[in-house]
Amino acid sequence: MIEESGSYMYTPSETAEICSKKGIEKVEKNLVAKVLLGFIGGAMISLGYVSYMKIVATTPEELSFLGTLLGASVFPIGLIVILLAGGELVTGNMVAVSMAWLNKKIGWQAVINNWLIITFANLLGAIFVAFFFGHVVGLTGNGANLHEMLVVADAKLAATPLQAFVSGIGCNWFVGLGVWLSYGCKDSAGKMIGIWFPIMIFVLLGFQHSVANMFVLSDAMIEGHIGLSAFLANIIPVYFGNIVGGVAFVSFPYFMSYQKGH
Repeated sequence: MIEESGSYMYTPSETAEICSKKGIEKVEKNLVAKVLLGFIGGAMISLGYVSYMKIVATTPEELSFLGTLLGASVFPIGLIVILLAGGELVTGNMVAVSMAWLNKKIGWQAVINNWLIITFANLLGAIFVAFFFGHVVGLTGNGANLHEMLVVADAKLAATPLQAFVSGIGCNWFVGLGVWLSYGCKDSAGKMIGIWFPIMIFVLLGFQHSVANMFVLSDAMIEGHIGLSAFLANIIPVYFGNIVGGVAFVSFPYFMSYQKGH
């Protein structure tokens, strides 16, 4: 439905204010809500990744790019569910919560506390999907699906720490834009489109997302392919890259452009 203003979207200044308010709301949720919604967030991103890998694994080699494109096009369902149905994802919170902090509505301790709790809950959701749906059900635990999962895991681990860090920046620049556009759109159809394309592009480009990596590398650990040290060697630089991408490339420039001094 078109608002009385005739616009489908809020202005950038209005979107920045919405983003800041969302950040405050995220911090003020009680611990149970943060853990439950964070679990949902980690699980939804993981199931989106399962869908991506299933499409790629069943695509003939000569059509591999088409398979990657189709896989990337279904992956955004995870963030769509999180933002429209309810969920908490630390990479999205890196944008919204930092925007509230830049506006001096919350302290840095609240930012760190929120990120740590949601990261832990996202990890629980990722491990749950990896074990029960990936391993027990077999969605990534046998045949072509297992092969694709291990190929994806090895590709992530092949990146140097610097490459993983920079890739994490690129990823959360796009994820942050998806979150921003979702806040800026007034109806659900606009929100879905706003989320869809930035997320599809980061997957298509192969940028690294810390929560998605938590899933695939946990899955690889469950299948006995890698150890904890390899998991951490990838997740840590990607995670800090995600922070830089969300804060330095989304919330900070939009705060400076649309809120500081207004």
